[in-house]
Amino acid sequence: MADLLTIDDPDDPRLRDYTGLTDVELRRRREPAEGLFIAEGEKVIRRAKQAGYEMRSMLLSAKWVDVMRDVIDEVPAPVYAVTPDLAERVTGYHVHRGALASMQRKPLPTADDLLTGARRVVVMEGVNDHTNIGAIFRSAAALGMDAVLLSPDCADPLYRRSVKVSMGAVFSVPYARLDTWPRGLETVRQAGFRLLALTPDEKATSIDTAAPHRLDRVALMLGAEGEGLTTKALMAADEWVRIPMAHGVDSLNVGAAAAVAFYAVVTGRPQD
Repeated sequence: MADLLTIDDPDDPRLRDYTGLTDVELRRRREPAEGLFIAEGEKVIRRAKQAGYEMRSMLLSAKWVDVMRDVIDEVPAPVYAVTPDLAERVTGYHVHRGALASMQRKPLPTADDLLTGARRVVVMEGVNDHTNIGAIFRSAAALGMDAVLLSPDCADPLYRRSVKVSMGAVFSVPYARLDTWPRGLETVRQAGFRLLALTPDEKATSIDTAAPHRLDRVALMLGAEGEGLTTKALMAADEWVRIPMAHGVDSLNVGAAAAVAFYAVVTGRPQD
């Protein structure tokens, strides 16, 4: 059973994991280096726990203590009860959901380990917007993608905003980072995957025509919002695919495009 501790000093060193949560650059450096990430909200905290992440501590507003009582009773980590005002002073923002947990990261698998047994894989290049990362992971989980591979410059899926947007789906889909880019794509190809680059380019094959759901092993490549996949990444792909558009729309937000493409990769378009 966890210790329930009431804290009224925002400078209490026990709250260090939660300080400056709105300072993106600080948190980007600190969290991976210290092996932690922040789960926000009751559902996300529960999903992180269910996924096997070890809890370092919880920070709760008083009204959330009873809601989280079963978790408090199950984990040995300390629980810090604070007022909403103190939580805001510590974190840098109003904690609307009233519950935060500092969780211990797990070692990432290698790309080789991740590809063993997988058939439908997402490969992201340079996606550094945390909202987009979270949205893509949520769609990947919902639509049955097996794994996610990240280029070295992709954002951290366990950053608080990504975890929150994904509603904890980042815990459901295993992921790894490729050490080199785009050379690391050879690891994917050698594992038997066909690399499909998603692009709005008119020279690309319609994803319906490409019929990725009929392929044995597919790796769908996604680029960053706006810029899309780089020329080097496109050249490394086996085939370019696009989502057919209507009404003069030339592209979708990468999160929306990912959801449409994942459906095509996993199940294909329903037949009339």
